[in-house]
Amino acid sequence: MSAQNQQRRISTTDILAQKGGDPIVALTAYTAPMARLLDAHADLLLVGDSVGMVLHGMETTLPVSVDMMVMHGQAVMRGSQKALVAIDMPFGSYEESPQQAYRNAVDIMQRTGCTAIKLEGGRHMAPTIAFLTSRGVPVMGHIGLTPQAVQVDGGFKVKGRDEERWTELEADGLAVQDAGAFCVVLEGIVEPLAARVSNALTIPTIGIGASSACDGQILVSEDMLGFAQRVPKFVKRYAEVGQMIDEAVGHYAREVRDRSFPGPNHVYQSKK
Repeated sequence: MSAQNQQRRISTTDILAQKGGDPIVALTAYTAPMARLLDAHADLLLVGDSVGMVLHGMETTLPVSVDMMVMHGQAVMRGSQKALVAIDMPFGSYEESPQQAYRNAVDIMQRTGCTAIKLEGGRHMAPTIAFLTSRGVPVMGHIGLTPQAVQVDGGFKVKGRDEERWTELEADGLAVQDAGAFCVVLEGIVEPLAARVSNALTIPTIGIGASSACDGQILVSEDMLGFAQRVPKFVKRYAEVGQMIDEAVGHYAREVRDRSFPGPNHVYQSKK
């Protein structure tokens, strides 16, 4: 495809402009084939560190490395043309200092060509977000249930059940916004608080296990397509692709064993 005909990717300013407008459609993507399927429908594709659990069988996201995120980010960039692609900064790649975060963010962006990075944390990460955005690194924030803090939290726990903590979570959102993030994920936050935070912010909020009042929604694609047997409460399964794969592979296995595959249409013959 020539440069003249190549479709322009959605930008961070396009996402910002959707605040209070058409909801942002976001999904995770980890591979080129999946990115190709999602690209026409999504405004934003997130190469999440959830790849460690979804594709690599890890128990948490903590073992995921920068190189792993780069590899999957490169694949998603190859498979997409329209959607903004953001890549998660994995655990340990940004918490030490703003300088460490900048080095790793630039490394990820340069090696993948992605538009933005995402990092977890509210007020305590605001100085790092400000350091990055002031130096040309677009940042997608993430507050509420932050999977990289699973060991500190003692599991994947919903946030905001105690109304006395609501002001703290709202302050996290405002801090991320004021630091320059162009949008923020609200994960695992009770519905009324998620709606309140979304209404309080001037940047778009993207919910996952949050509220329909958010400016957009994101799900792990494999969860909503039915690959996983167990999914969180907030996931709606839009298809049962896992079951379809099981049935298709079972059919293949039977035909291999009874020698009906390959058939005449699937083999090559010599010239007569």
